[in-house]
Amino acid sequence: MGLVFASIAPHGSIAIAEWCTPEQRQLAGATRNAFAELARRFAATKPDVTVLLTPHHVHLEGHMAVVTSGAMHGVLEGGASRVELKATVDRDLANATKRALADGAVPAIGVSYGANDPAGSVMPMDWATQIPIHFLGRDLPIVVITPTRDLSWRMHVDAGRAIASAAAASGKRVALIASCDHGHAHDAKGPYGFSPRSKEFDDRVVDLVKRNALGELLRFDAAFVAEAKADSFWQMLMLHGAIGDRWRAEFLSYEVPTYFGMLCASFTPPD
Repeated sequence: MGLVFASIAPHGSIAIAEWCTPEQRQLAGATRNAFAELARRFAATKPDVTVLLTPHHVHLEGHMAVVTSGAMHGVLEGGASRVELKATVDRDLANATKRALADGAVPAIGVSYGANDPAGSVMPMDWATQIPIHFLGRDLPIVVITPTRDLSWRMHVDAGRAIASAAAASGKRVALIASCDHGHAHDAKGPYGFSPRSKEFDDRVVDLVKRNALGELLRFDAAFVAEAKADSFWQMLMLHGAIGDRWRAEFLSYEVPTYFGMLCASFTPPD
């Protein structure tokens, strides 16, 4: 029991073929193929619940957020078709994770939406949750956690350890997904302009994954991370805290189909 599967997965909408226009379907082919492989590996581990780390849900100053609503609902629009997803929330594991974070001195707050009774509320689902879950465990309950850049990098590693501890105590088979898009300044015509730091950051992350060395993220320079315009760094720190350095990493894909980098990787626990 506990963590049985882990991955870094992207959250660009172009990963979902039915969302794309015919022109867009020519993009992100490597990512779609890697998602198919991730889905196969995910299913083989037979998880009971998915814990997902997202940079695009509720942002709380100085606190991580743990969704405690009874369900989440997401809709991707603006593409060739409307893509919808609803998932139940494993409130027992969500609340246990919130307590584990507090026990590890990581500030965290439970969040819900709408109904005054969290169990009956439906939280809007952000795209960085919906897109990985579209491929990985769409019929399973989920727990969604948002990092915060106000907290130290070390505290994000500690948060990962707390997540793993809660998973181990749950008696459930738990999959962990770090939802990550990487450098966002690969294209001068993109919304973040161009910075050579985006490619440098992505190249270093690819190297760390291939060498199974996520712990070296702690050696990065803060200004370098900021200039790279990545929204992956904090979730990867949490992933590292959760799985340590004994899991086997396998790089599956990396590409820059538009202005941001998309990477797929799987992590297998030691025998």
